[in-house]
Amino acid sequence: MPEADRRRSTPRLVANLLAFEAGWLACVLGGSLVGAAAAGLILAAHLRWQAWPGEWRWLVGFALLGLAVDGGLTLAGGFQFHTDTLALGLLPPWLWLLWPLFATLLHHSLAWLWSRPWLAALGGAISGPASYYAGAALAGVTLAPWLLPAQALVWAGLCLWLCRRLSGRLPYQR
Repeated sequence: MPEADRRRSTPRLVANLLAFEAGWLACVLGGSLVGAAAAGLILAAHLRWQAWPGEWRWLVGFALLGLAVDGGLTLAGGFQFHTDTLALGLLPPWLWLLWPLFATLLHHSLAWLWSRPWLAALGGAISGPASYYAGAALAGVTLAPWLLPAQALVWAGLCLWLCRRLSGRLPYQR
Protein backbone atom coordinates (compact mmCIF):
# COMPACT_ATOMS: atom_id res chain seq x y z
CA MET A 1 0.00 0.00 0.00
CA PRO A 2 1.45 3.43 -0.92
CA GLU A 3 2.43 5.67 2.02
CA ALA A 4 -0.29 8.25 1.27
CA ASP A 5 -3.03 5.58 1.25
CA ARG A 6 -1.66 3.95 4.39
CA ARG A 7 -1.69 7.26 6.27
CA ARG A 8 -5.30 8.02 5.39
CA SER A 9 -6.80 4.59 6.00
CA THR A 10 -10.03 4.55 8.01
CA PRO A 11 -8.59 2.86 11.12
CA ARG A 12 -5.79 5.44 11.24
CA LEU A 13 -8.25 8.32 10.86
CA VAL A 14 -10.43 6.92 13.63
CA ALA A 15 -7.35 6.44 15.84
CA ASN A 16 -6.37 10.05 15.12
CA LEU A 17 -9.79 11.31 16.18
CA LEU A 18 -9.96 9.10 19.27
CA ALA A 19 -6.47 10.19 20.36
CA PHE A 20 -7.54 13.83 20.13
CA GLU A 21 -10.69 13.13 22.15
CA ALA A 22 -8.71 11.25 24.79
CA GLY A 23 -6.27 14.17 25.00
CA TRP A 24 -9.12 16.68 25.26
CA LEU A 25 -10.69 14.73 28.12
CA ALA A 26 -7.33 14.28 29.89
CA CYS A 27 -6.64 18.02 29.67
CA VAL A 28 -10.11 19.18 30.72
CA LEU A 29 -10.76 16.60 33.45
CA GLY A 30 -7.20 15.91 34.56
CA GLY A 31 -5.86 19.43 34.70
CA SER A 32 -2.41 20.57 33.75
CA LEU A 33 -0.29 17.70 35.07
CA VAL A 34 -2.43 14.88 33.65
CA GLY A 35 -3.12 16.91 30.52
CA ALA A 36 0.58 17.56 29.91
CA ALA A 37 1.42 13.88 30.28
CA ALA A 38 -1.42 12.76 28.01
CA ALA A 39 -0.80 15.46 25.42
CA GLY A 40 2.92 14.68 25.40
CA LEU A 41 2.23 10.99 24.77
CA ILE A 42 -0.39 11.68 22.09
CA LEU A 43 1.77 14.25 20.29
CA ALA A 44 4.82 11.95 20.39
CA ALA A 45 2.77 9.01 19.08
CA HIS A 46 1.28 11.22 16.37
CA LEU A 47 4.69 12.44 15.24
CA ARG A 48 6.04 8.89 15.27
CA TRP A 49 3.24 7.02 13.51
CA GLN A 50 0.91 9.42 11.71
CA ALA A 51 2.51 12.74 10.93
CA TRP A 52 3.54 13.82 7.47
CA PRO A 53 7.11 15.08 7.01
CA GLY A 54 7.27 18.60 8.42
CA GLU A 55 3.89 18.35 10.15
CA TRP A 56 5.57 19.15 13.47
CA ARG A 57 5.59 22.78 12.25
CA TRP A 58 1.80 22.81 12.35
CA LEU A 59 1.82 21.50 15.93
CA VAL A 60 4.26 24.21 17.02
CA GLY A 61 2.38 26.86 15.04
CA PHE A 62 -0.92 25.95 16.66
CA ALA A 63 0.67 25.94 20.10
CA LEU A 64 1.80 29.51 19.46
CA LEU A 65 -1.55 30.45 17.92
CA GLY A 66 -3.35 29.07 20.98
CA LEU A 67 -1.18 31.11 23.27
CA ALA A 68 -1.97 34.24 21.24
CA VAL A 69 -5.72 33.63 20.81
CA ASP A 70 -6.66 32.22 24.19
CA GLY A 71 -4.03 34.33 25.94
CA GLY A 72 -5.49 37.45 24.35
CA LEU A 73 -9.01 36.42 25.28
CA THR A 74 -7.83 35.78 28.84
CA LEU A 75 -6.25 39.22 29.04
CA ALA A 76 -9.52 40.68 27.75
CA GLY A 77 -11.37 38.99 30.61
CA GLY A 78 -12.94 36.14 28.64
CA PHE A 79 -11.76 33.36 30.95
CA GLN A 80 -11.57 33.27 34.72
CA PHE A 81 -9.45 30.38 36.00
CA HIS A 82 -10.05 29.54 39.62
CA THR A 83 -7.28 27.17 40.66
CA ASP A 84 -4.73 26.61 37.91
CA THR A 85 -1.19 27.83 37.52
CA LEU A 86 -0.97 29.84 34.33
CA ALA A 87 1.59 29.16 31.57
CA LEU A 88 3.48 32.34 30.77
CA GLY A 89 1.04 34.12 33.07
CA LEU A 90 -1.80 33.69 30.57
CA LEU A 91 -3.24 30.20 30.36
CA PRO A 92 -3.28 26.98 32.31
CA PRO A 93 -1.15 24.46 30.40
CA TRP A 94 -4.13 22.12 29.95
CA LEU A 95 -5.96 24.73 27.87
CA TRP A 96 -2.88 25.68 25.89
CA LEU A 97 -2.12 22.02 25.03
CA LEU A 98 -5.51 21.61 23.34
CA TRP A 99 -4.23 23.67 20.41
CA PRO A 100 -1.42 21.36 19.24
CA LEU A 101 -3.74 18.42 19.93
CA PHE A 102 -6.27 19.99 17.55
CA ALA A 103 -3.50 20.43 14.98
CA THR A 104 -3.02 16.64 14.90
CA LEU A 105 -6.41 16.46 13.15
CA LEU A 106 -5.69 18.95 10.35
CA HIS A 107 -3.96 16.66 7.86
CA HIS A 108 -5.78 13.51 8.92
CA SER A 109 -9.30 13.24 10.38
CA LEU A 110 -10.32 16.74 9.25
CA ALA A 111 -8.53 16.73 5.88
CA TRP A 112 -11.80 16.16 4.01
CA LEU A 113 -13.22 19.40 5.46
CA TRP A 114 -10.74 21.87 3.98
CA SER A 115 -12.22 21.65 0.47
CA ARG A 116 -15.64 22.68 1.85
CA PRO A 117 -15.24 26.28 3.10
CA TRP A 118 -18.81 26.98 4.20
CA LEU A 119 -19.10 23.69 6.01
CA ALA A 120 -15.72 24.31 7.65
CA ALA A 121 -16.74 27.82 8.75
CA LEU A 122 -20.06 26.58 10.11
CA GLY A 123 -18.37 23.66 11.85
CA GLY A 124 -15.81 25.98 13.42
CA ALA A 125 -18.47 28.48 14.50
CA ILE A 126 -20.44 25.74 16.24
CA SER A 127 -17.89 23.20 17.47
CA GLY A 128 -15.26 25.70 18.66
CA PRO A 129 -17.54 27.47 21.17
CA ALA A 130 -19.22 24.16 22.08
CA SER A 131 -15.83 22.72 23.00
CA TYR A 132 -15.00 25.75 25.14
CA TYR A 133 -18.41 25.65 26.81
CA ALA A 134 -18.14 21.94 27.65
CA GLY A 135 -14.52 22.27 28.75
CA ALA A 136 -15.30 25.23 30.99
CA ALA A 137 -18.19 23.39 32.61
CA LEU A 138 -16.02 20.33 33.30
CA ALA A 139 -12.93 22.25 34.42
CA GLY A 140 -14.66 24.88 36.56
CA VAL A 141 -13.71 27.83 34.36
CA THR A 142 -15.94 30.90 34.23
CA LEU A 143 -16.58 32.32 30.75
CA ALA A 144 -17.49 35.94 30.09
CA PRO A 145 -20.89 36.34 28.38
CA TRP A 146 -19.24 37.64 25.21
CA LEU A 147 -16.65 34.86 24.93
CA LEU A 148 -18.64 32.19 23.08
CA PRO A 149 -19.79 34.55 20.29
CA ALA A 150 -16.19 35.77 20.00
CA GLN A 151 -15.00 32.16 19.83
CA ALA A 152 -17.55 31.46 17.07
CA LEU A 153 -15.99 34.24 14.98
CA VAL A 154 -12.43 33.14 15.79
CA TRP A 155 -13.05 29.50 14.89
CA ALA A 156 -15.09 30.25 11.77
CA GLY A 157 -12.28 32.52 10.56
CA LEU A 158 -9.62 30.01 11.50
CA CYS A 159 -11.40 27.23 9.62
CA LEU A 160 -11.81 29.45 6.54
CA TRP A 161 -8.09 30.22 6.67
CA LEU A 162 -7.35 26.50 6.93
CA CYS A 163 -9.51 25.90 3.84
CA ARG A 164 -7.50 28.46 1.93
CA ARG A 165 -4.19 27.13 3.21
CA LEU A 166 -4.82 23.38 3.02
CA SER A 167 -7.38 22.77 0.26
CA GLY A 168 -5.63 20.87 -2.51
CA ARG A 169 -2.28 21.06 -0.72
CA LEU A 170 -2.45 18.06 1.55
CA PRO A 171 0.30 15.49 0.95
CA TYR A 172 -2.02 12.78 -0.35
CA GLN A 173 -3.61 15.19 -2.86
CA ARG A 174 -0.38 15.88 -4.76
